[in-house]
Amino acid sequence: MDQEVMQIAVLSITTSLISSLIASIIGIPIGFLIGHYDFKGKRIIITILNTLLSLPTVVIGILLFAFVSRRGPLGDLELLFTSKGIIIGQIILALPIIATLTLNTVKDSESQVVVTALSLGASQQQAVLMLLKEIKFGVLGAVITGFGRVIGEVGVSMMIGGNIKRVTRTLTTAIALETSKGEFGFGIALGIILMSISLIINFVLHHFQAGGA
Repeated sequence: MDQEVMQIAVLSITTSLISSLIASIIGIPIGFLIGHYDFKGKRIIITILNTLLSLPTVVIGILLFAFVSRRGPLGDLELLFTSKGIIIGQIILALPIIATLTLNTVKDSESQVVVTALSLGASQQQAVLMLLKEIKFGVLGAVITGFGRVIGEVGVSMMIGGNIKRVTRTLTTAIALETSKGEFGFGIALGIILMSISLIINFVLHHFQAGGA
């Protein structure tokens, strides 16, 4: 594999892994709390999550660009045209996905698991622990779905990263660049790499879901 292609692939995977990890640390507890507990403002939070899910990546890129540009409120952090800026944008993309899928997993399992556990004499804490054990594969699926979302996005990476060679160029931005130049062969090669990563992600997801069935 060409050194440049390797560097592009490594950067894409690294930024996607880091952003997915951070989004999971934040999103999983949010999804669980919203799914398991009733509180004031719950519907508003769910509406916000659903709105973020439907936003195009280019819109998120524009909004983030306004914040991290030199004249923006976060301009002093110098995040524009850096991999750190890409990671922040990808966190914003992955977090609502992971939180929403975790929320749905909790809602689907809670009525059966918690009610059954409590009817058998388990304490509330024990019932919650049983619920956490029951939803672990669904949560894993949420994390993998979030990773798949960010590694395949192009809007945030292009607008915040700037597609700078050997600095912020990812698989998706490189594909966009090469095809615009008419280098379809190189673009297809990069696309095959991206598709291979997606296949591996889906294989891992299917494997764990089958194991948890």
